[in-house]
Order: sequence, then C-alpha cells, then structure tokens
Amino acid sequence: MKSPVDKLLNKNRELIHSEMMKVNSHVQREEKNTDWIINTITLEGYDVPFRFKRKKGYRNLKGARVNLTYYAGVENVAGFDMEVMNVVRIRMA
Repeated sequence: MKSPVDKLLNKNRELIHSEMMKVNSHVQREEKNTDWIINTITLEGYDVPFRFKRKKGYRNLKGARVNLTYYAGVENVAGFDMEVMNVVRIRMA
C-alpha cells in the first residue's frame, strides 16, 4: 500500500520530498486583501525560502524537524527573480 507522499510524487514528477529537515526560522504574515496567512520557513543548509499558505496561524516551527513535499518556483521581487520553494505538504518529523 502506497503512502500519501508516494501518491503525490507519482502524480506529479516535479515534486521533491525531503525528510528530517531542521527549520532555522519561521515567519507568518497575513496576505493583503485575503484571509490567508503566508508562512515562510528557512531550512538548515538551504538559502531558499520555503512558503506555504494556511487559513489559520501555524505553530512556531523554529528549531523543529519537518518532512516537506515541495516544488521550485520563481517570484519577481523588486525587479529581481528569486527562487522560492512552494510547499505542498508539511509534517512534523
């Protein structure tokens, strides 16, 4: 029987799954004109921000170990293209 992660990875080949990643920082902020909260985390050993949205606030993940399923994306900030990882699934390890 396949796990939910295996089903996601088989469904979309661009997804990447990482386990036991340590969170260095976690910031939550409200998205303008919506009721979504944008969560941004940075991981030990990575210079790229990982982002995900939720309707409610999420517990502070700083220092925690997490399992992530994500895909790479590009976001234009002040005229510069920045690489951003968009999180599809996040779980405490």
